[in-house]
Amino acid sequence: MTAPTKPPHGGPADALSASPLGEKSSPSGEHLHSPVIDWFDEHARDLPWRRPEAGSWGVMVSEFMLQQTPVNRVLPVYEQWLARWPRPADLAADAPGEAVRAWGRLGYPRRALRLHGAAVAITERHGGDVPTEHSQLLALPGIGEYTAAAVASFAYGQRHAVLDTNVRRVFARAVTGVQYPPNATTAAERKLARALLPEDEGVAARWAAASMELGALVCTAKNETCHRCPIAAQCAWRLAGKPEHEGPARRGQTYAGTDRQVRGKLLAVLREAHGPVPQSALDRVWHEPVQRARALDGLVADGLVEPLPGGLYRLPLTRL
Repeated sequence: MTAPTKPPHGGPADALSASPLGEKSSPSGEHLHSPVIDWFDEHARDLPWRRPEAGSWGVMVSEFMLQQTPVNRVLPVYEQWLARWPRPADLAADAPGEAVRAWGRLGYPRRALRLHGAAVAITERHGGDVPTEHSQLLALPGIGEYTAAAVASFAYGQRHAVLDTNVRRVFARAVTGVQYPPNATTAAERKLARALLPEDEGVAARWAAASMELGALVCTAKNETCHRCPIAAQCAWRLAGKPEHEGPARRGQTYAGTDRQVRGKLLAVLREAHGPVPQSALDRVWHEPVQRARALDGLVADGLVEPLPGGLYRLPLTRL
């Protein structure tokens, strides 16, 4: 989600994609690049991980934090994180439990452990510098295809298809003509994303950031603002009259009463404690003992909590 240095626009890309009816009706990538990148140049948010001083480590930290978490919640934690651990080696030298503690209430705290593991690997394998090669990034623990492509593109200006939820929604509407992409990323989406990539490496990196920002600010999941969209006149979904979603039901994200909520309450107690916490203190956070025990067992299994003799628990001090 960073903004690479501005290169000239352009680059061929024949990205005609079959519509749901099997007809080739979508615009080619070269007609999308310039308007979207021009819009991004004017409207992109000034975010800390997009600034040159963020560096590749700042980009990587932001990508871990922004997965399934809004920007406004990430910003304060990101700033505190980089102030405390400005380099991968700084994080690697600290206990993994400190990463979990600093993660706060961002949610999905296993990301904190994965980021810590990646920092350790970067320190041990790459001399403390985030690797530049996509294959090396992908080999780091906790980094999948999306994060490897995002860091290579946003930090190093390389040509990769960066497919997050926002980009997938933009492509689904503008090119394929449907309201929402599938629940899980498909091979067809990856093929389309690669076809839409500008040939020029710098333009491709700019396009990746611009299409992501367009999905975040304009082509949103609900209440999209088509009058602000730079490619509204070419959008296959809009030109088709914005047909309603006909695919599988979209997954909702429930939280209240779930094991996720219980896990969060248990971790909150441990984050705020300065030492090991007795079982009795954890028992007070949730009324239902079976669900509470299941949530605690899950935290232990995930390496987010370490059990100690005498019924005590703490955030992890040792690596998985």
